[in-house]
Amino acid sequence: MKVIFRLAKLELGLLFYSPIAWFLSVVFIFQCGLVYTSVLQDILTNQNLGGAYLQSLHFLTSKVLGSFGMFAYMSSKIYLYLPLLTMGLISREVSTGTIKLLFSSPVTVSQIILGKFMAMVFYNLLLIFILLFFCIFGVVNIQSADIGLIFSGLLGIFLLSCTYAAIGLFMSCLTSYQVVAALSTLVVFGALSYIGTVWQGVDFVRDLTYFLSISGRSDYMIFGLITSKDLLYFLIIICVFLSFSIVKLQTERASTSKVFVYGQYLLIFFFALFLGYISSLSSLTIEYDSTANKTQTLTVNTQKIVKELGDEPVEVVSYINLLDQHYYLGEPEERNTDLVRWGPYLRFKPNIKLTYVYYYDEPMGKYVNLFAQYPGKSLKQIAQNYADSYKVDLNDYKTPEEIKKIIDLRPEQNRYVMQLRYKGRSTFLRLYDDPEVFPSETEISAALKRLMVKLPKIAFLTGEFERNKNKSDDRDYSSLTSSITFRYSLVNQGFDTDTISLKNNEIPRDITTLVIADPRVDFDPVVKRKIQQYINDGGNILIAGEPGKQTVINPLIEQLGVQMTDGILVEKSKNFPPNMVRPFLTGSAAALSKILGQIYKDSIGVSTPGVAGLSFHKVGGFAIIPLLVTNPKVSWNKKGKLILDSATVNYSPSDGDEKKSFPVALALTRKINGKQQRIIISGDADFLSNIELGRGQAANFRFGTQLFGWFTYGQFPIDTSRPDSKDNRLNLTSKGLAELKILFLGIVPGFVLIFSAIVLIRRKRK
Repeated sequence: MKVIFRLAKLELGLLFYSPIAWFLSVVFIFQCGLVYTSVLQDILTNQNLGGAYLQSLHFLTSKVLGSFGMFAYMSSKIYLYLPLLTMGLISREVSTGTIKLLFSSPVTVSQIILGKFMAMVFYNLLLIFILLFFCIFGVVNIQSADIGLIFSGLLGIFLLSCTYAAIGLFMSCLTSYQVVAALSTLVVFGALSYIGTVWQGVDFVRDLTYFLSISGRSDYMIFGLITSKDLLYFLIIICVFLSFSIVKLQTERASTSKVFVYGQYLLIFFFALFLGYISSLSSLTIEYDSTANKTQTLTVNTQKIVKELGDEPVEVVSYINLLDQHYYLGEPEERNTDLVRWGPYLRFKPNIKLTYVYYYDEPMGKYVNLFAQYPGKSLKQIAQNYADSYKVDLNDYKTPEEIKKIIDLRPEQNRYVMQLRYKGRSTFLRLYDDPEVFPSETEISAALKRLMVKLPKIAFLTGEFERNKNKSDDRDYSSLTSSITFRYSLVNQGFDTDTISLKNNEIPRDITTLVIADPRVDFDPVVKRKIQQYINDGGNILIAGEPGKQTVINPLIEQLGVQMTDGILVEKSKNFPPNMVRPFLTGSAAALSKILGQIYKDSIGVSTPGVAGLSFHKVGGFAIIPLLVTNPKVSWNKKGKLILDSATVNYSPSDGDEKKSFPVALALTRKINGKQQRIIISGDADFLSNIELGRGQAANFRFGTQLFGWFTYGQFPIDTSRPDSKDNRLNLTSKGLAELKILFLGIVPGFVLIFSAIVLIRRKRK
């Protein structure tokens, strides 16, 4: 080791007696300072603006230093530095002839290579110390900075730069021309970045090429996740290129047959592939989440669900339709991406088996009509056209007849869908028509839990022209209940839904909640009696009325001490018609769930187009909590007929108008039959409608889903929220930022530049 360190010291001396090392250090400092202060500038601007901008101030350590800040930027640029440093490590010795002196000296080839590499390790440590210098300021500038994420990111960049150095060292062994060595190094960097996309459609080969890919390897550490497979990847690649360098120099030192030399290269390469393949197995991977909030690990609730699955395997069968719009996300080349997606779950349950079934059949989506796009062609001809375009063999895909013998996917619109199987039970996990597309931890957790528990069933009453749970009209409820393409639909959040008519049927005992949404005719006495008996027996129920239907709803809810007031609530607004009232959550509603608490904190309203106020008094032992209330400054109860196309709607006390804060949604609870009965009454049924769930700047879909979650006593939807980040504020002023810019962009790089000039001038004089 003494010889190696002496060689490293000598190489470092040569490195810093040349302008290149100093120049790169100055540029590195300046780039770090520029990125650091630029990110701080954006965040500080939002912080000073306050209001809604404060909502973005979370996980600032990651934004300033980590995956969205300095670490991410510098890790993507560091490949430009190393070739300029490594290009002369061996090629300089060859071109000047000093390599012969090294060969004749009492040092081994291994010592030469390790000494040169050790010099680069020390230089990489210098770069890490520069980053650490900025991190120290980051800890000071960011309130409650995430120290674990910082050190994980530094480790990732250090290992990446050392890997680049080992590659550059080998390239320097191949030529006496330093420029050629630098360019060759860049080519290898590009090849290692690209190779992860090569032959991804071929089993086994896919795993090997994916292992060799350096692309994104340090990203996980920058995000705060340290894994054994990434650590071993860097160590294996470093050892491979150092071994290649040793073999190359040994062949220069002693005459050896080319067959033997190439055999050594291949042996090293295949042994590395073997180690890489073994280290990449999910069952052998060890992971450590270094972040303060454990953002790279499944939430506690999800971990609990996975643990409850026990030792029984879970099979995830992906049915992928060649003709589906999302086929490209499931083609064989995306297998490793899918494996990464399931990685957090495999960490806690390694026996999750991923299986893929490919087929072609006609997509059944709302806006899909293949035969109109390809007139005169059969389904098989269209599929062949797709197969040719994707460069796949159609014979590898099951025909419509073959797939239907296995499973009927028509209820799933023949879309790309995953079926989870466990102990003879199964459920679907879907892709959604939104920017995220794939299911999040919330949907995956709900699907896993569906495999183990009795599902909560929400029954929607029919027979009085209520809102239809299966129709996609603006006023109906398919988005809320059964839309498989909407991730917040109840069917995707763990619930089952059904319809029921009470004229000839009884209310099932196994339902979680009965929903009565906007009945338009009076209830038949038999139906009314059944509903009242259901309530008296302690059943959960949601009753949503509409203005003008008070005579239908009030007789039903009077036993609960609640009444819909006469008239309709209106609200003055520049952007909406007067009947579009946007009530806000109460503090009591915020306490029902964490998500409702966040809606309350963010002051986001719920859109209710056409709503009646509610009055109440306590009867029957019910505790009554207002969930949504109107703002008395801009809204009031209007008596008489509301004409929406009139020029203005004004408050008129003489006409019976009343201005105050009206509750428009109430939660009622009481203890009965050993459980807590839960009831919700709303003066509006549109807040759960298809059109309102899609309205922007409103909390309808989150509010609606949480209401049904309240009925399940928290069983569904799964709460996958995390604690709020503590690093959510900068301890910095605009004046302080200006001083940092002067320091990082002027004083520090200027000092290093002057110091390097002095060193180089003194060296030249000597």
